[in-house]
Amino acid sequence: MQATTEIRPDTAALRLRRKIDLVNPPFGDACGRIVHHPRIVEVFPQYLIRTHAIIRTTVPLMEAASERARAMSGADAVAAGVATYLERHVEEERHHDDWLLDDLELMEIDRAAVLNRIPSSTIASLAGSQYYWALHCHPVAMLGYLAFMEGFPPSNALIEDLIRRTGFIREAFRTLAEHGELDIGHRDELDELIDSLPLTPDHEILLGLSAISTAELLTRSLDEVLEMFPAPRAAEVSSPPRPGTRSSSP
Repeated sequence: MQATTEIRPDTAALRLRRKIDLVNPPFGDACGRIVHHPRIVEVFPQYLIRTHAIIRTTVPLMEAASERARAMSGADAVAAGVATYLERHVEEERHHDDWLLDDLELMEIDRAAVLNRIPSSTIASLAGSQYYWALHCHPVAMLGYLAFMEGFPPSNALIEDLIRRTGFIREAFRTLAEHGELDIGHRDELDELIDSLPLTPDHEILLGLSAISTAELLTRSLDEVLEMFPAPRAAEVSSPPRPGTRSSSP
C-alpha cells in the first residue's frame, strides 16, 4: 500500500508566511549578532530601549486601525473582521511598553531618559507606514505588521542564555519571557483570522507589503544598535563591564 503525503491547502496565511520567510534571513542574522555580541551587557539595554520605542506605538496603532476598520465594516466584510480582532487584541497588548520600562529600570536605565529619547527615523517610519496604510489604504495592513512582529517569539533557551551572559537579574527579562509565551498563541490566532477573511488579491498584496516593510525596518533598527558597538578586534578585547552597572547611556 502506497503511503500518502498530506498536502496542506494554499491559504492566505501560508502565502503571507512564505513572503515573510523570504525576507527573514537578514532579520535573523541581525538578531543573532545582537544576542551573541561580545559586549552584550551594553548592547542588550540599547536593544530594549529601541524595542520600547516600537512597542509603545502598538496600542495607538491598533486603536487607529480598528476605528477605521469599524467605520468601514458596514460595507466591508474584511474590515469588519479586522475591527473585531483588533478591538480584542489591543487589550492583550496594553501596558506592555510599561513592562519594558520596568525591565530597563532593573538594568539601571532611567525610565524618564527612555521616554524622553527621540526615536530614530527608522522607528518613526515603522509606525508611520502602518498609519498610512491603515488610514489611507485598508486597515487589513495591520495584520501584516502583526504577522511579522509576533511571528518569532523568543525561546526559553535564548532567555536563559541572555540571563547568564548579561548577569542581569531574571526579573529584568519579564517582557521577553511573557512574549515568548503569548506570541505563539497570537501567531496561530492571527493565521486563523487571515484565512477566515474574504481577502482579495489587493488585500494580500497589502498584507505582504506591510509584513515585508516591517521586516526591513526592524532589521535596520537592529543594525543601528550594532553600529553603536563595533565588535572589538582580538587585540582590543578587554574585560566586559560588570553586569548590573549602567554601561551605556540610554
